[in-house]
Amino acid sequence: MTPFWSRDRHVDRAPSLRARAAIVRAVRDWFHGHGFTEVEPQALAFSPGAEVHVDAFESRRKDGELRYLHTSPEFAMKKLLAAGEEKIFFLGKCWRRGETGPLHAEEFTMLEWYRAHEPYERVMQDCVALARVAALAAKADALRWKDKICDPFAEAEKLGVREAFARLEIPVVEALTHDAFSAAITKIEPRLGSPTLTLLVEYPISEAALARRCAHDASAAERFEMYACGVELANGFGELIDPLEQRARLVEAMEEKQKRYGVRWPIDEDFLAALARMPPSSGVALGLDRLVMLASGARHINDVLWTPP
Repeated sequence: MTPFWSRDRHVDRAPSLRARAAIVRAVRDWFHGHGFTEVEPQALAFSPGAEVHVDAFESRRKDGELRYLHTSPEFAMKKLLAAGEEKIFFLGKCWRRGETGPLHAEEFTMLEWYRAHEPYERVMQDCVALARVAALAAKADALRWKDKICDPFAEAEKLGVREAFARLEIPVVEALTHDAFSAAITKIEPRLGSPTLTLLVEYPISEAALARRCAHDASAAERFEMYACGVELANGFGELIDPLEQRARLVEAMEEKQKRYGVRWPIDEDFLAALARMPPSSGVALGLDRLVMLASGARHINDVLWTPP
């Protein structure tokens, strides 16, 4: 492939890269304008998270201890909430080994933010607002991916996971194994986020290791994902702050990871200790590269990365 520094290739990518710069600037302005503080968690983490199917890059210290390039700054940011921060955001690099393709890069840019003492419906509103911010910054009238178009300025659709499954006559959510649930979601995703943004809400508790249970349904979690043009852009929670329940869910997730992949990440005891002091909060992670792609009309994630592999 022609290197990214080739003049011809750079000329082709330049419009998307200029859109990226404008979106990054507008996103930061939006957060500062809404009273958030930008934070910079360390990229080397004791434990990279709770994801069963995510692989992390490892770094071994001179004393032999393993550290991991963070797959998300989630644990560190929740510790900052425990310390007393209330409205914080992160805009920076994360790493997930083996994730490559038109919508995936092993090194990518994450936009992640948290609101203390706010329900998760509030960060849903943030997600919709930021999709509009990106479109305006890129001077786009819509978000686009393949043959799909999404109007981010129209009212977003809010759709329960059970309702989405029922539309396709898929078996009851609670009866599905994780693999069956994942397979079903891939059938549903292409139908979401067109012609307007879709907020898919209330995932089964088995699919939300870090989210609190819904008050009206203990089998469902306060987890949502935002879609545009069939593409997942954001994943957010009403945050679980019960350290005992969180420990049990982390142990369960790591046992499943060990069973499937022969590896497990350490349990971050410092994170669990911080949860006991963390206030009720909501948080969300949004893939900035994907948002730039849809706002700029790019066809591959490498077209919106300044120095792609």
